[in-house]
Amino acid sequence: MNINRKQDHNTRGVIAILWLLLLSSCGGSSESSSEQSAVEQTPQPASATTGCTGECATMSSFLSQGEVELIISQTVAEAQARNVNATIAVTDRVGNVLAVFRMSNADKFVSISSTANTSIAPVTGGLEAVNIIPDTMAAISKAVTAAYLSSEGNAFSSRTASQIIQQHFPPGEKNSPSGPLFGVQFSQLACSDFNSRFSALLSPGAGPYRSPLGLSADPGGLPLYKAGTPVGAIGVISDGVYGLDKDISGFDLDDDELLALAGTFGFAAPTDRRADVITVVGKTLRFSDALISDLATDLVKGTPMEFDDLLSGIGGLVAVPGYYDGGEANLSAAGDANREVLTGVAFGHTGSGIIPADPQVFKNKGGQSLDAFVFSDANDVNRYPAIAASDFPDGDSNNRLTALEVQEVINQALAVANNSRAQIRQPNGSQARVSLAIVDSEGHILAMARTRDAPVFGADVALQKARTAAFFSGTGKANDAPADLLSLLAPPLYLSAVPEPVDLGAGVPLLTSPKPEFSDYVQALQSFIGIDKALTAQGPLTAFSDRAGGNLSRPNFPDGPAGGPPGPLSKPDGQWSVFSVGLQSDLIYNGLIQHVAFVLGLVADVPQNCTGISGLQGNSPFEQNDAIAGLANGIQIFPGSVPIYRDSVLVGAIGVSGDGIDQDDMIAFLAVAQAGLALGNGLQNAPTEIRADKIDIPAQSVRLRYVNCPQAPLLDSAKAKVCDGI
Repeated sequence: MNINRKQDHNTRGVIAILWLLLLSSCGGSSESSSEQSAVEQTPQPASATTGCTGECATMSSFLSQGEVELIISQTVAEAQARNVNATIAVTDRVGNVLAVFRMSNADKFVSISSTANTSIAPVTGGLEAVNIIPDTMAAISKAVTAAYLSSEGNAFSSRTASQIIQQHFPPGEKNSPSGPLFGVQFSQLACSDFNSRFSALLSPGAGPYRSPLGLSADPGGLPLYKAGTPVGAIGVISDGVYGLDKDISGFDLDDDELLALAGTFGFAAPTDRRADVITVVGKTLRFSDALISDLATDLVKGTPMEFDDLLSGIGGLVAVPGYYDGGEANLSAAGDANREVLTGVAFGHTGSGIIPADPQVFKNKGGQSLDAFVFSDANDVNRYPAIAASDFPDGDSNNRLTALEVQEVINQALAVANNSRAQIRQPNGSQARVSLAIVDSEGHILAMARTRDAPVFGADVALQKARTAAFFSGTGKANDAPADLLSLLAPPLYLSAVPEPVDLGAGVPLLTSPKPEFSDYVQALQSFIGIDKALTAQGPLTAFSDRAGGNLSRPNFPDGPAGGPPGPLSKPDGQWSVFSVGLQSDLIYNGLIQHVAFVLGLVADVPQNCTGISGLQGNSPFEQNDAIAGLANGIQIFPGSVPIYRDSVLVGAIGVSGDGIDQDDMIAFLAVAQAGLALGNGLQNAPTEIRADKIDIPAQSVRLRYVNCPQAPLLDSAKAKVCDGI
C-alpha cells in the first residue's frame, strides 16, 4: 500500500485578511430535536445492493437536522482519534449548505497545489500556489462535487473527480487520452448565471446552487445516501492543501477521506453503485481509497459525542457568506455558538428546484410522456421553458429558432436519451440520464430540461457546452466576432503565494510571468490550424463541437500523446495543471478571486457573468467591462455539444451532459438530425464541409474530431454506427 500524506500547512488567516484589506482599500440556535439526537440515531452499515434506478427519491428523501448533526459528530470523532483538526461541510443533493463546522485549531486557509508531496516540479500560474482560500470554500466544494456527480445509478466522490479530469486517463498512464470529464472542474462556478444563489437568510431552497471553487478533485468529498437514493454529501479539509491525487498506482490513506468516510457511516453509498464498479473505456473508476477497517473509531459499537457537546470547546458552526449562516436571523448575543444545522430538501419534489415536467409538453410523437424533469424556481415554475430566439442569425430574424423548433429538439434529445444505453450507471442496460440545454447563436438560453435521475452537475455543464459550441462556431455571424470579443476582456492577473511575514509595503503580490492575454489564444489558434483569420469576421465559417474545441484545449494535442504539442487553447509544460488549463480557466480566473475576497467579507460578490472581470490592481479592482453574455457561465472543453444550423446558417447549439461523453455527443447530434427530419424546415447539423474535422492542420498527421458516437448504443436496436451519414 502506498501511503501518502499531504504536507502540513500553517494558517494564514491574519496575513491574508490584512493583505486583502489593503487591496480593497485600493480599489440560530444549535439545539437538536430530541427525537433526532445523535444518541437516538443508530447508524446502520450500508446495504451492499440497491434496487433503485431513478425512482426511489420520495418526499422523505432528505437529510434531517438530527442526521446532519450525527454525520458531523461521527466525522469529529474520527478527527479526534487521529489527532487532526478539520473543517466539515454537509450539503443536500441540490447544493443547499446544511452545516459548516470548524474544529478548534483547524487551518482557516488552504493552498491550491497540483504538485504537493510529489516529485513533480511546481507549476507556475493560474490558481497554483494561491494560499488565501478559506477552508470553508474547500470543504463546501468537496461536498457539492460528491452530491452533484452522484445519482441512484452511480456514486462518485471527489476522488473519482480527480481521476477523470487529469491530463491522462487513468492518471500516470502516459500517451493515454485525458480524463473523460477533462475541464469539468471549472463548472458550477460562483459566477454562473444558471446556478442559484441563496436568499438573504440563506435558508434551504430551490437549487442547483453554485459551488465556491467549482468542482473539486481533492479527496474528502463523499456522497450521502438513504434507502438507495443520494440525499447530499460531506466534504472535509484537514491538511491545508486543496489538490488532487496524481498517482493512483497505490492506495492513499488520506486524512480528509478517512474523516469523510466516518461521517458517511449509516449514510454510505450502496456498494453496487460506487465508482469502483463502473468502467470507462475499460478502466475502473475509483471511489475511496479508505475502508471502514482503516478508521480509528469503531462506529459499529461506539456512539459519537452529542452534537451539542461538540460546541463546548471542540469546535463550532461557522457562517460562510453566500452559502450558510445557520439561522443568522435567530442568533442571540452568544453569536456563532447559537448557529443551527439546517434541514435539506427532497430532490425531485416541490421546492427542490428540479421537478417533473408537464407531460403534455414533453412527449413523443405518439403522445407518450418522455418522463422529463425541469429546473424550477421557488414557486415550482419552470425556469427555462422553450422560447423563441431573439438573435439575428446571418443578419436575418427569419432564421431564428422558434419555440416550436426548440421544444422539438429538446423532445428528440429526451427520446434519444431514453433509448440510449448508459455508460456510467448501474445496473447495466440502464437508460442514459442527462441534462440538456439549447441556446441561440449568441448563447442566450432557449430551453433546458433533464431526464430522470440525471446527475446534477450536468445542468450547468450542458449549458456551458451549448454556449461554447455556439460561440466558436459563430465566426462572422454577428456584428462582433468571437476574437473581437475575447480581445476586449481584461486579462487574468495571477496571484503569487502570500509570503510569511507579508511585506505589505511591497505592493500587490502578483506574478510577473506568465501574464497571458486573451488575444494570445486567438493568435495561437490561427497559427496552429493554419487559418490566418480564424475566429474573426473575415475568416472562413467553421462549425466547432466541444469535442473539436476540446482537442485544441489539451496539453498534448490531439489528446494524450506525451510528445504532442500543447493545443493553442491550452498551456505548455510548467504552466499547465488542472488548476490552470488555459483559456477555460483564464476566462474565469479574476471572477473566482473576486469571490474568494467576497467570502472573506472584503468586496461585493462576483456578478452573474464569469467574463470581463478585472483583477487585483489599481484603485478599482474587480470591475466588469465587456462581459460576453454568451459565455456567462464559462466554457467547457469535453465532448457533448454541436451547433445547430438552418441550411448553412448557424442558429444555435445544443449541449448534453451526464452519462458518458460519447453518449452526450450522440444524443446532441441525433436530436438535431431527427428534429430536422420531423420539422422539414431546413433545421440540421452543420453542413459536412464546414465541420472542424475538415481542417487540414499544418505539421500534424491527425485532424480534429467532431463527434464520436458509441457502437450499438441503443436499447431497442443492435444497430451500430448510428451517427454515420448524418
